[in-house]
Amino acid sequence: MTKITVAGLFSGCGGLDFGFSQAGYNIVWANELSEDAAFSYEKLIGHKPVVRDIWDIIDEVPAVDVIVGGPPCQSFSLVGKRIQDDPRGQLVFAYLEVIQKVMPKVFVMENVAGLTASKINGERLPEHLKKQFEELGYKVTIEKLIATDYFVPQKRKRVFLIGHRNENFNVVIPKLKDFAKILNDQRFTKEISVSEALDDLPSPTIKGSKKCIQYKSSPHSSYSDLMRNKAGELVSLQSMPTMSEKDREFVKHIPPGGNYMNIPDSVSTTRILKFKQTGGRTTTYGRLHSEKPAYTINTYFNRPNVGANYHHSEQRLITVREAMRLQSFPDDFTPIYRSQRSLHMQIGNAVPPLMARAVAEAVKGCLK
Repeated sequence: MTKITVAGLFSGCGGLDFGFSQAGYNIVWANELSEDAAFSYEKLIGHKPVVRDIWDIIDEVPAVDVIVGGPPCQSFSLVGKRIQDDPRGQLVFAYLEVIQKVMPKVFVMENVAGLTASKINGERLPEHLKKQFEELGYKVTIEKLIATDYFVPQKRKRVFLIGHRNENFNVVIPKLKDFAKILNDQRFTKEISVSEALDDLPSPTIKGSKKCIQYKSSPHSSYSDLMRNKAGELVSLQSMPTMSEKDREFVKHIPPGGNYMNIPDSVSTTRILKFKQTGGRTTTYGRLHSEKPAYTINTYFNRPNVGANYHHSEQRLITVREAMRLQSFPDDFTPIYRSQRSLHMQIGNAVPPLMARAVAEAVKGCLK
């Protein structure tokens, strides 16, 4: 597999590329616009991406066997604008141009589930892109995946467009049992819960501390054992998140698995009272449940009102390390960042490496 070369586009801190690397591919080139994310990628993968706008370097992407990437997805979010309204959506067509120029044997394009709701001239964007890729000679499948199927303790839904030129091969993404065999660990038999993912981590250090601290216990689950494979005795980024007095008050009333509906009216804000009237916001002021996977980790996991980000057993928000555990990043990886916002964006925007590895394993047959 070391001879199968890969180039990454819109690589972020490297979640998608790392999954391919773990599957045995040789990552030889990458592009990323954020300097912080590029340094993090270098730390994780081993070489720094080209830090320039993709439109400026389309002709510089090298000839490789596989191209992977997730064009920025803000305009395709289910809660965001559609492609007609947001020029950032055009980056998917930069990806298309790279494929047209390089013509790799295989390509993998990842995006949010909202991609399926975006339209061009009345046609759903995935189907439109599929036709464009097919005109180049690719056989294309559209896969709607959920991260929990690949031992990621998070209900993260993503769409993958996978194209290849092997007419005799159909891409089949492995499920739980088959992926456990790939990981060569038969202890993995079911979805990973929040408790299995987090409960060996210590209580956080004081707010803002960058000090590494000792684990609370030895690996307590197959998942924590996998995450701690090369981490040693200390863990980074386990410091107390910033919380307002209101945030601290709210979590006292929310049981594991609960949300804003559990906050008494007497302490609710006007906004929360309005949410209670209109309903439908399952993860708002949500608290993790110890026996279930987390909801999607987004770039605002340091806020209680944008996702289920309250810790399941302690009255606080999750730490950066806990968010990384829920994303399946290994504990020996500490991203490079110049601001907390940069750090949160790197983690929340990343493809979970275990999910990426499952896709990488599935496309190996296209290259035979």
